Amino acid sequence: MTPTAAILAAFTPTGKLRAAINLGNPILASSDEAGGARGVSVDLAREFARVLGAELELMVVDAAGKSVDLVASEGADIGFFAIDPLRGASIAFTAAYVLIEGCYLVKEDSPIGANEEVDRAANRVVVGKGSAYDLYLTRTLQQARIVRSPTSPTVVDTFIEHGAEVAAGVKQQLEADALRIGGLRLLDGRFMVIQQAMGTPKSRGEEAAAFLTRLVEAMKASGFVAAALARHGIAGASVAPASI
Repeated sequence: MTPTAAILAAFTPTGKLRAAINLGNPILASSDEAGGARGVSVDLAREFARVLGAELELMVVDAAGKSVDLVASEGADIGFFAIDPLRGASIAFTAAYVLIEGCYLVKEDSPIGANEEVDRAANRVVVGKGSAYDLYLTRTLQQARIVRSPTSPTVVDTFIEHGAEVAAGVKQQLEADALRIGGLRLLDGRFMVIQQAMGTPKSRGEEAAAFLTRLVEAMKASGFVAAALARHGIAGASVAPASI
């Protein structure tokens, strides 16, 4: 793929490609030993910068909502998000490149035995503020009350601190926290599948959004995304099917 001058200008208005990287989703990014960021989203950002022939600047945040705000306000040129209609008001999404499971966690002795039992008036469900789970559950839960933790990685600690009934989030994060804390269990199955995509401000125009979409499809088809998942030891996430 060869970018035109217009495409390059759309994605690098400051002379660099600024990529918002969210450390709140451990499947996609985490801190490296040098205090920077590593992970699937970082690899995709570097590949896009290579295609553009541009210098890459990583803008690392700790929560999905902060990443959304950066891109929506044009403080970053691209980001990595779960597709959600609310976010789509200001961000143009590609098709998904990775599918991620969203699951519930409860205490070992909880009477809740299935996902269908979560939406009850007596239950408080802890989610990361502004995360895809927050947006989705805010729309779908009718009776349970949502409690928001500052970030997705702090969900289980907030769940314990508040003595809440349910924690919701990325399956792998919940599993790791269950092992760390003990006395917790995941409910079988999943309550949603996250479609993880790249995005750019809608103000950059349809041509730029289409170019980013074609890049994502090329990275899926070439095996780049699958190799990134394998390289970073990510289990429980799968490459999304082709969309074009």
